[in-house]
Amino acid sequence: MTQFGKFYNFCRDSTLPACSLYANSSSPHRPLEQSCVLTGFSVGDNPLRNLGLVLVSGISVFVVAYLLWRSERKQAAVGRREMQVFLLLFAILSIAQLLSLGGFLTSVTVLKWFSVLHIAAIATTCWVLLLNAIVGYQLLDDGTPLSLGLFVASSIAIFVGTGYISADIGFGWTNTFRPDDDYKSYGLYIMYLLFPLICIVAYFVLESILVLRVLGETRPMLLLGGSALLFAIGQIFTFVISVHLCKAADGKIDGSLFESLFTLLAVITLWAFWSSITEDTWTDEPLNPSMSDAGYDTHRSGNYDSQYT
Repeated sequence: MTQFGKFYNFCRDSTLPACSLYANSSSPHRPLEQSCVLTGFSVGDNPLRNLGLVLVSGISVFVVAYLLWRSERKQAAVGRREMQVFLLLFAILSIAQLLSLGGFLTSVTVLKWFSVLHIAAIATTCWVLLLNAIVGYQLLDDGTPLSLGLFVASSIAIFVGTGYISADIGFGWTNTFRPDDDYKSYGLYIMYLLFPLICIVAYFVLESILVLRVLGETRPMLLLGGSALLFAIGQIFTFVISVHLCKAADGKIDGSLFESLFTLLAVITLWAFWSSITEDTWTDEPLNPSMSDAGYDTHRSGNYDSQYT
C-alpha cells in the first residue's frame, strides 16, 4: 500500500509540526499511538518536552542576526538582499519551530496556529532558497525593486497557500483538504514534504552548474556539498533515527533536536558558500564566456561580484 500523502507513520515515529494539526480532529482516522512519547525535562514547575530544540532554535535567531549583519557589509555581492530575505525567513522558521515543537504550549488552538506558521515558513523559505539560485544567473538585476518585488510576491503566495491548506486541515474549515484514514492529506504532503525537497534539490543543482560551468572552480563545491550533507543528516535524524533515539533516552530527547542543529549548520555552511563565490578571487577562466555580459567580472576573477550596489 502506497504511503504517499499519509502522515500516520511519520507522526508515530517523529516530531513534526504537521502532526499537531490532527489533534482533536473529528476526521475518521485511527487513533495515533506514538512509538515513543517525548517527555523531556522539567524546568522548575514547567515541563519542557523539547528543551534541546528550544535552545537550538533560540541560538538560530542570534546566528541569523549575525549573518544578516555580515551580509550587509557585502555591498557589491550578487543576491545580497535576496540572501537576506532567505535569512529572515529562516529566523521566522526558527521562532515558529520553537513554539510549535517546543512542547510547552498547552492550548491546542494556539499550538495549531504556530504549527500552521511553521509549515508555511518551511515551504516559503525553501522557495526563496531556490530563487536565490536563480538570481545567480542574473536573469534580472539583483537587489532591484523588480527582483525583490517578485521575491516578496511569490513568497506571499506560497506562504498564504501553504498556510491555508494547513489551517484548513487543523481547524476543519472545509472538506477540501480534510485528512482521511491514516492521516492522509495530499495537499499538505505536497507542500510540506515534496515541494521543499524539490526546491532544495533544484537549488543545489543550479548552484553546482553555476560554480562548475560558469566559475570553472571546484573549491566552493566543498562548502555546497557540506551544506547538502549536513541537511541530509538532519533529515535522517528526523525520519529514521528519531524513534530509536527517543527510546534510548527514555523520552528525554528525540531526532528533532539534532534535525534543528544540523539544519542550522547547513544554513551557516550555505551562507559561507554564497560568501565565498561573491568575494574570493579565482584564477581560472569560466567555461561560459557569455556570463561576462551579464555582469560577471570574469577577467578579474571567477566570482560574480555584482556591478550593482
